Amino acid sequence: MSTSNDVSQEEVGRFGRGSNQSVLRAHNERLVLTLLRNHGPLAKSQIAKMTGLSAQAAGVIMGRLEMEGLLRRGVPRRGRVGQPSVPMTIAPDCAFFIGLKIGRRVSELVLIDFMGRAICQLSQPHFCPTPDETIVFAKDGTRRLLESLDPAARERVAGMGVATPFQLWEWAEQIGAPAETIASWRDADVGARLRASFSWPVHIQNDASAACGAELAFANPPEDDFLYFFVGSLIGGGVVLNGSLYTGRRGNAGALGSMPVTRRDRAGHPLAQLIDIASISSLERKMIFADLPLSGVRDAAACWTIPDELLDKWIGEAGDALAQAILSACAVIDFEAAIIDGSLPEAVRKRLVQRARDTLCGMNDRGIDLPVVREGAVGANARALGAASLPLFDRFLLSPRTLAASQIWSGQASMPLT
Repeated sequence: MSTSNDVSQEEVGRFGRGSNQSVLRAHNERLVLTLLRNHGPLAKSQIAKMTGLSAQAAGVIMGRLEMEGLLRRGVPRRGRVGQPSVPMTIAPDCAFFIGLKIGRRVSELVLIDFMGRAICQLSQPHFCPTPDETIVFAKDGTRRLLESLDPAARERVAGMGVATPFQLWEWAEQIGAPAETIASWRDADVGARLRASFSWPVHIQNDASAACGAELAFANPPEDDFLYFFVGSLIGGGVVLNGSLYTGRRGNAGALGSMPVTRRDRAGHPLAQLIDIASISSLERKMIFADLPLSGVRDAAACWTIPDELLDKWIGEAGDALAQAILSACAVIDFEAAIIDGSLPEAVRKRLVQRARDTLCGMNDRGIDLPVVREGAVGANARALGAASLPLFDRFLLSPRTLAASQIWSGQASMPLT
C-alpha cells in the first residue's frame, strides 16, 4: 500500500474544485469528507493543496466537522519547521446506515458504519414475499440491528437504502411465484410505507443497480466505463459511465436481463431474454426437470451440490448468453470492462466468467473493441451493501452513488487503497 497522500489534478477534477464562498459550505464539507474517506488521514495543509481552498477555509471546515463528531485528530507530525502538522481522519462510528435488499428468494438487512464496514446483518429466506411481509421484516429486523448498537450510536443512524427489483410483477413465470402474490406488488408503494415507519430518509434503487453501486463504492474498480451483471435469482445489471452509475431517466438503465439473446440448444435459434438463460432460476428449472432438490442451490451458498453434467450445461448456456449481451452492449457504448458478479459460489462464478470470456473471443467482433471480462469483487452481499451506501453518499459525500473512489494517486500512476 502506498503511503503517499498526494492527489493528482485529474482526481480533483472528478470531485470538483473547492470554493471559499460560504454559500457552498455543503459542497466543501462533502469534498473534505470524500477525500478523507478515500485517502485516510490528511492534514489541513494537504486538504488545502488538493482542493484549492485557502488554509484558513480548510481549517474552519475541518474544525466544524470535528465538532460534529465526523472527524478525529491524529498524532501530530513533527520534524518540520513551524507548527506540527495534525492529520485528521474520519470517525467510522460517526454515522450508521441501513440497507434493505428485497429479494425474490431471500430478503436481507445490513447495518454499516461510515467506512462501509458491516456491523450486523440479517436474512429472511422466503418464496416471493408479499409487500406486507417485507414491511414486517424491515421493521422487526431494523429493531434487531439497532440492538447491536449502544443507545448513543443509535441516534447516529442517518438513513436507509432499499434495493428492490423494479416491476417485480413482470417475472412471475421465471420464478414460479403465485400470480396473486406477484400481483400484490403492482400497486404497492413500499417506499412510502417505509418512510412512514422510520424517521430517517429512505432511498429506493433497482437491486442490480445497487449492486453495481457497491462495486463502485467498495471495490476500487480501475475502469471508468463498465457494464455490470449480477447473477441472482433473476439476472440484472448496471451501467457505469465516466466513473458514475448511470440509472437513466426512469431509474431502470442497465436492465440487462431484458436483452435479447439466442438459445444455442434450440433449433432455429429463437430469441429469448438473457433473464431466461443466465439466471439462477433457469438452473433451478433444470434441477426440477431432473427431479433434484433445490436445496442443492438454495441451502449451500458457498458450495452448490449439483451434478457436474447439469452445472456444466447451465454454465455453458449462461456464459454464451452473457457473451452475446456483452457484445451487443459494446456495439452501443465502448465499455472498458464487463464485470460479472452474483449470488454464486466463487468457483462457479470463476467458471461462468471464463466461459463468457472464451465465447466472446470467438464471436464476430468486427468494428468493436472487446472489453475486459472479469469477476466482480463484492460478491453475494453487493445488493444489500449497495442499498446501505445510498444514504451515505446522498447525505455526506460529494457525488451520490458515483464514487469510483478509494484510489490513492501518486504522479501518473494509481494504486488501489488496500
